Amino acid sequence: MNKKIVITGATGFVGSNLTTYFLEKNYEVYIIVRPHSDVTKLHHKHLHIFRYESDLNALVDFFKEIQPVCTFHLASNFIAEHQSSQIDGLVASNITFGLHLLEAMKEAGVKKLINTGTSWQHFNNEDYNPVCLYAATKQAFESLIDYYVKAEDFKVITLKLFDTYGETDTRPKLINLLNKFADEQTELNMSPGEQMLNLVHISDVCSAFEIAFQHLLNEQSITHQYYAVASTESYQLKEVIALFEKVTNKKVRVVWGGKPYRKREVMKLWDKGSTLPNWEAKISLYEGLKKYR
Repeated sequence: MNKKIVITGATGFVGSNLTTYFLEKNYEVYIIVRPHSDVTKLHHKHLHIFRYESDLNALVDFFKEIQPVCTFHLASNFIAEHQSSQIDGLVASNITFGLHLLEAMKEAGVKKLINTGTSWQHFNNEDYNPVCLYAATKQAFESLIDYYVKAEDFKVITLKLFDTYGETDTRPKLINLLNKFADEQTELNMSPGEQMLNLVHISDVCSAFEIAFQHLLNEQSITHQYYAVASTESYQLKEVIALFEKVTNKKVRVVWGGKPYRKREVMKLWDKGSTLPNWEAKISLYEGLKKYR
């Protein structure tokens, strides 16, 4: 079996964990990164690095040379509330690069793709209502994918992620902030705390990508399928913090209402997504938080 795969977004939290996950399973992993991306933490004898410099022809040559069995597209520019000056960056990362990727795959005859979407494409639990411009660009890219599915016979699975967390996470995300502010015993300004969260441990997220990959290989009838990668448990922000304090025995000095809700805060989670066959989240938030003790 061809064990060559391509991963984009490998320097991010989910992408780096997925890269390590497949390397440990003896896959030959090729990552596509920006020219100046730091990849020192990803060193491995079976890891190959291609630095994308917005050159489509070079990307075509790359895919033609290695002929991977599948591409995992995780690269994105996430901005919860954008400024006008950030629009070009959103388009370049979330649309232009993705379109280069699709075209290079087409030219090389590589037609299996695992794409990454977001639950934020479904504000107020609607079939499509973007929480923010970032989510709108993710939806726009899915429309571009559909062209390649219909015109070029691509086989695609889009996994729509909710909130992710894990011990190796260095992002300024919720669980890390709770840990940091608890250790420092400094005040943490929060909204009133009634928004809903669904947190999925990174090991469960990685297994979802692998199961989707096997599904893509084994099911001939796939065109473009969508699955939600969500835990069975959802919590209000207030409940997450209370559980964090209980499990870790750390006290967080939260100032509730210390900052306002975002303009389009997620008060109701999307729950209409199909479940990926043969996958479920195995690590509860309670068990996951134990790792932060």
